[in-house]
Amino acid sequence: MTASSPRSEQAPLDRETAGSSAAVLPAAVLWDMDGTLVDTEPYWMASEQELVGSFGGTWTHEDGLLLVGLGLWNSAEILRSRGVAMEADEIVHWLTDRVQQKLDEEGVPWRPGARELLESLRQRGIPTALVTMSVRRMAEQIVGHIPFDAFDVIVSGDEVEEPKPAPEPYLRAARLLGVEPRDTVAIEDSLVGLASAVSSGAATIGVPHIVPLPESDEHTLWESLEGRTADDVVAVARARREGETR
Repeated sequence: MTASSPRSEQAPLDRETAGSSAAVLPAAVLWDMDGTLVDTEPYWMASEQELVGSFGGTWTHEDGLLLVGLGLWNSAEILRSRGVAMEADEIVHWLTDRVQQKLDEEGVPWRPGARELLESLRQRGIPTALVTMSVRRMAEQIVGHIPFDAFDVIVSGDEVEEPKPAPEPYLRAARLLGVEPRDTVAIEDSLVGLASAVSSGAATIGVPHIVPLPESDEHTLWESLEGRTADDVVAVARARREGETR
């Protein structure tokens, strides 16, 4: 399997392969994409501003913050309420096209330490999933730029009925990997994403980027992924399990 061809919605990975057991933690690591793996939020915000402006409206940085982590179709409805006279599907496709164009022209802006941590997890043999509210074609474009076999599965925003902050995206990723959600670790950068991951039962690491994240007993906060390795993620999973068994 290559970095550009992760599994889609097929039969789950075999449980032995995925390593889902109390003795082997984490059973998988589930990654958010925009803002966590890649710094694409500025691309999205610029595209939103361009789209709203084309209909004579104004879209500020603060407006853009409201959409960070949301499902694209939810975002489209907010844009429609701000004067964008297009159907939701048209908005999603237009924004995705613009962001993909920026990725082609300006390159993929990786978040500090993200690829290194991902590679460390893969070298350890830990299954991984990409859980993004972007559409699959954009997720595959980004994964295609990773020079190693990065993800076993992708769950994208056009494949779920209930986007983040609902738990469905993370529950689907765990199901495809054949693991229990409570045995996984999720990595997120947004309030919406944190809510989704925590409600799925995953041990969750928040890495704030554009939006501040609160301290909470429900998740672990890391300032950055830079310098982090698989050992750090394993420690989070083990701490979660120890807390459950006390």
